[in-house]
Amino acid sequence: MLYARGVLPMDHHLGDGEHRVAWGFTDAGGHLPESGQEEPAYGEFNVGGHVGDDLARVMANRVALAREMGVGSGGVVFMNQVHGNDVAVVDGPWGQGPVADVDALVTTRPGLGLGVLVADCVPVVFADVRAGVVGVAHAGRRGMLSGVATRTVTVMRELGAERVVAWIGPSICGECYEVPVELAREAELVRPGVRSRTRWGSAGIDVAAGVEMELRAAEVEVNRISGCTLEDRSLYSYRRHKVTGRFAGVVVLDPAV
Repeated sequence: MLYARGVLPMDHHLGDGEHRVAWGFTDAGGHLPESGQEEPAYGEFNVGGHVGDDLARVMANRVALAREMGVGSGGVVFMNQVHGNDVAVVDGPWGQGPVADVDALVTTRPGLGLGVLVADCVPVVFADVRAGVVGVAHAGRRGMLSGVATRTVTVMRELGAERVVAWIGPSICGECYEVPVELAREAELVRPGVRSRTRWGSAGIDVAAGVEMELRAAEVEVNRISGCTLEDRSLYSYRRHKVTGRFAGVVVLDPAV
């Protein structure tokens, strides 16, 4: 279920005025088939409700995820992600559907989970334990180049955050994300250092590296969770299987764990 997880403060000792934060990244719940299979690759723990999988099973997985993360009755709020840089501040449960047309969520609401869905793009979770502000962001190539990660940090700071910590989750690596030469050249002009060379010798883009550079420039403490979605068959990858599930990055302020 969980590819990586953590709790802040790491020693579980709360200082004066501090909040506890739980974060995690899910996986497929087992190994997915090799590429080239005709059947959809949903695995055992798909939490994406928009990819053609059985919705009852998806919702059961989301309930299990919320329980594992110590999320309260409001559940985990997800987004209808559009590869942009808009950020929504969420102060309570969001009914049955996702927050429309945004690529980042921020909250100060204890017990409310925030989730980002990916299958090659970069999931990022954020927290400031003293200010009590958390967030998530979806950074694909376009989102990275348009600064969705720093937009998220800006909104968190407007809500009082001062010491933001970020976790960059698994995504397709720069040696596997092959793009046309002109696209790589254009990305490098906007975000110097993101152009890469794939293992096949072709042009590529390292989206996670771009997100990390962006956040470090904004004076955010950055943690990287290793893993390439194309290489690791315990993770969903759109490039490996066009019809596949989604894994999630999740964060919750003051979890019940």
